[in-house]
Amino acid sequence: MVREAAVVASVDGETVVEHEWQARRRHRSLFRAVYRRTHPRLRRSDITVTDERLVKRAVKAAALGNALEWFDFGIYSYLAVTIGNVFFPAGAPTTRLLASFAAFAIAFLVRPLGGMFFGPLGDRIGRRTVLATTMIMMALGTFCIGLIPSHAAIGNWAPALLVFFRLIQGFSTGGEYGGAATFMAEYAPDRRRGFFCSFLELGTLAGYVGAATLVTVMNALLSTGSMNDWGWRIPFLVAGPLGLIGVYLRLRLDETPAYLKLEAQHTAPISFEHGNPDARPGKEFRRIFAEHWQALLLCFGLVAAYNITDYMLLSYMPTYLTTTLGYEETHGLVILLVTMVLLMAAITFVGRLNDRLGRKPLLMAGMAGFFFLSLPAFLLLRQGSIAAVAVGMLMLGFSLVCLLGTMSAALPALFPTEARYGGLAIGYNLATSLFGGTTPLVVTGLISATGTDLMPAYYAMAAALVGLVCVYLMKETAQRPLDGSPPAVATEEEAQELINARFPASPY
Repeated sequence: MVREAAVVASVDGETVVEHEWQARRRHRSLFRAVYRRTHPRLRRSDITVTDERLVKRAVKAAALGNALEWFDFGIYSYLAVTIGNVFFPAGAPTTRLLASFAAFAIAFLVRPLGGMFFGPLGDRIGRRTVLATTMIMMALGTFCIGLIPSHAAIGNWAPALLVFFRLIQGFSTGGEYGGAATFMAEYAPDRRRGFFCSFLELGTLAGYVGAATLVTVMNALLSTGSMNDWGWRIPFLVAGPLGLIGVYLRLRLDETPAYLKLEAQHTAPISFEHGNPDARPGKEFRRIFAEHWQALLLCFGLVAAYNITDYMLLSYMPTYLTTTLGYEETHGLVILLVTMVLLMAAITFVGRLNDRLGRKPLLMAGMAGFFFLSLPAFLLLRQGSIAAVAVGMLMLGFSLVCLLGTMSAALPALFPTEARYGGLAIGYNLATSLFGGTTPLVVTGLISATGTDLMPAYYAMAAALVGLVCVYLMKETAQRPLDGSPPAVATEEEAQELINARFPASPY
């Protein structure tokens, strides 16, 4: 028997009596309508199921390019003293070293220009083509440095040519990291993005390890005179064949699924005729600053803090150990080499860990490590014993690996797909230009001006403090789709699980 308990409702000013079952049915209909508007159904076609074989190929191609970039910059850093003798022979040893680091830093002046050019171009014509172009230019610039005659042979033309090819390196590198990080992030499944993107920084360490190993072996086998005469050229010339391999690997890849989906949404061809606002040069560049300035500022702060500590340990440390603390050149390189090998062993573990725990906890740990451990670490470096130096380097290395294994997954997630390459390239390279590549020059100048060899520790602590603020302000992005990109999963089962999670059964 139907219950006769009534519910009073008002319709168009008239009092209506509804049975309880009628009221419940009306409420269910209203709830379903509201629920579907606020929780749109996720369809299978909205989800990208990644091909692990293609993901691994993309990771390999992007990581190799990053390895080549840091191999190029690493060999210059580790040969800074020799390059100062070859290209800037006049003046005291400190003056030659400062001139050498000035030529190192000058490449970073044009990195933002490269980022402003290649970044928006990668958002317009695709990631793959731009990444192949930057690798060709980078390898060519490094190879040509190895062919420059010395100052004794051609005078001031030698440092002029060095600066010219360093500018080519810097301009091309402006489109490298942002593109490689974007490429990896857009290929990787959401739940494993931290792990796959950590291989980008594994490439960074591999480039440094390759450079440090080659320079260490050559310093051990060759005399100082032989290194100054011709030995320094060999590491630069090796970059040519490596660059060709990297270009081949990158050209074999397709565009990322996220970019292909974005491209499919804009099927109308873009005309470059005069008067078309969508085709005006610089439109993407202006849009990035106008619409994504908050993400740009956050990216700038994170990268500035990260790169000061990165270049402090991986680029400047051999010179610091040799010229400031008086260690033998080979001794300092061997210590750094062992540290970097240990970091390589740990970096993919950190990538897995930030997939599970989140990006922010790992970044907080790294920044806090540099803030609290930099001064004790540099005090240990001054002690002189191998054990003290090793412990000091490991303290800094622990802090850096938390950043290395996490940053390449965190930074691309700051920007939507249509502005990801451009936004990351601009923000990353502005920060790197002002604070990363200038770190050896600034720290050398601060030590010379203040007379204290603890200035690197204070500089790293200041950078870490800025980094802590930026990490606090950023959003957590682990295991979530990239902004503006479809969800990416590894299997069909994960796709169905995601559909069920996004549209669970109605409580009614």
